[in-house]
Amino acid sequence: MTGTDTRCDVLVVGSGGAGMSAAVAARDLGAAVVVITKAALGASNTGRAQGGIQAAVGGDDTTGDHLEDTLAAGHGDGDPALVRTLVEGGPGAIEWLSSLGVAFTRDDGTLRVIRCGGARRPRLLQAGERTGAEMVQALRTAVRASGAEVRESTALDALERTGEGWRATICARGGARAYVDAGTVVLAAGGGLGGEAARIGERSTNHPDATPEVLEMALALGAAGRDLDSWQRHPTGAVWPSGLAGYALPETTRSYGATLHDADGERFVDELAPRDVVADAIIRIVAEGRGAAAPDGTMGVWLDTPAIDRDNGPGFTAERLAYVHNRYLKQGVDITTERVLVYPVLHYRNGGLVIDAQGHTTLPRLYAAGEITGGVHGTNRLMGNSLLDTVVFGRIAGAAAAREAAA
Repeated sequence: MTGTDTRCDVLVVGSGGAGMSAAVAARDLGAAVVVITKAALGASNTGRAQGGIQAAVGGDDTTGDHLEDTLAAGHGDGDPALVRTLVEGGPGAIEWLSSLGVAFTRDDGTLRVIRCGGARRPRLLQAGERTGAEMVQALRTAVRASGAEVRESTALDALERTGEGWRATICARGGARAYVDAGTVVLAAGGGLGGEAARIGERSTNHPDATPEVLEMALALGAAGRDLDSWQRHPTGAVWPSGLAGYALPETTRSYGATLHDADGERFVDELAPRDVVADAIIRIVAEGRGAAAPDGTMGVWLDTPAIDRDNGPGFTAERLAYVHNRYLKQGVDITTERVLVYPVLHYRNGGLVIDAQGHTTLPRLYAAGEITGGVHGTNRLMGNSLLDTVVFGRIAGAAAAREAAA
């Protein structure tokens, strides 16, 4: 080996919301933690999440309602114990993120919550328009302050059981290889749909480093998986202009009043239905020949974004959806006056490694959290639950791994 070998209590693989939450939680319990990440700390799908994070913090909302909405959106395929853990951890997750410096948007001092697809109540919280990026910034600072050892530009090359835990072979970008001997391991490397999309020639919203090799490695080691072929498409991927092709307009565009129309201007779906319902409806409309064509011939349907200002007043879009508005303006399109063409784009792997409510996989001393896991979302994820998943199960898995390593 040409690198420096290391021993630690907890090895965290991945540095999105789940990995960073796990690292902080493990350090809070005094564990020696090493985090490895293929790119820079925090470079992940988490940072690309625009819409927000769901948690039952509204006065007319309950974790029971959140539970029922999550199970229903997932077609009843979610593990009830995991879903209960997710939703009951929601309010605490918001408090914890706030304590780390995530500034959730407020109206007159009260947390702003809006309704999103598949939710019966307004439950979606936002930190500006790019909630995921705000979370990453706060979590990155917390990881650095925690004293966890972070190895950036370092990939997991192999993992093998030892008598006292796991031995990981890691590889730095320059080719240097080393061992990390860990009492426990937390896999938080995501679902890898960026790599899957590249393999099958589809567009994806995923970070370029979102590839599935860590998930595949765990499965090859014998970890049980579930719903691995259940992939979610974001309904409103941009079709045109070509410079935005594949960019997902956040679900808040529809929460604020944007409506979907076929080429003849007819609405064809409840825009606030669960994501798979909306995506499937768009795909069906285009397949039936009712779609509209972009200048390059790519087919899609119309998202009537000007309806937002018509419903809420001039300037509402520029204020509430400034990031989206500006991205389109840079491409020569004003979404306050022009409709935009959209079509579903690969977004999220619903399934993954089987875990219990402590984040433990079916292999000894191996934990997992975030998109690499299955059972939390069933076979369709409720919008806003992914960021919540990373924090709730990231913290749980990190703490459980630290306790087992110390035992």
